[in-house]
Amino acid sequence: MQHTNDIKKTLFTQQQIAARIEEMGAEITKDYAGKRPIVIGVLKGAWIFLADLLREVDVDVDVDFMSVSSYGSGTTTSGSLTIVKDLTVDVSGRDVIIVEDIVDTGTTLARLKEMLLARNANSVAIATLLNKPSRRKVEVAVNYFGFEIPDEFVVGFGLDFDEKYRTLKDVCVLKEEAYM
Repeated sequence: MQHTNDIKKTLFTQQQIAARIEEMGAEITKDYAGKRPIVIGVLKGAWIFLADLLREVDVDVDVDFMSVSSYGSGTTTSGSLTIVKDLTVDVSGRDVIIVEDIVDTGTTLARLKEMLLARNANSVAIATLLNKPSRRKVEVAVNYFGFEIPDEFVVGFGLDFDEKYRTLKDVCVLKEEAYM
């Protein structure tokens, strides 16, 4: 495994993640039967999770991506949200599912959800691989989540620190000395 010396422990293996994503895909399939939602992947962290999740969803979807920034190269959110890449599809009158890698403070997703509803989306649901409710600053409803995690700095399966560790197959806790 790349960066082995920087990993404190593995939280979820590739196999555990795949099993949970299959369950999430079944939930979304049931909830959106007969509909064609727009699935919005939040770049860069969510793309691996999004690809695996959509292979488990058995309804037609439209896919688009947004790139937003609230972290920079740090480990905590700055509180401000910058849209780096906006949508290319119109969400007006459509059901939307935002797919994110992790919900931490809730700030980013609360703002994204508010923005999409202001653009007249019919509904906005949130799907995330990791949910960290102990760090919430803003309440945001998470409709689908893979795992609830403790307040530890995690990487892998799309999650990064300063663009490293993103391609690890497992979700791992990073040693403090690797990001301090």
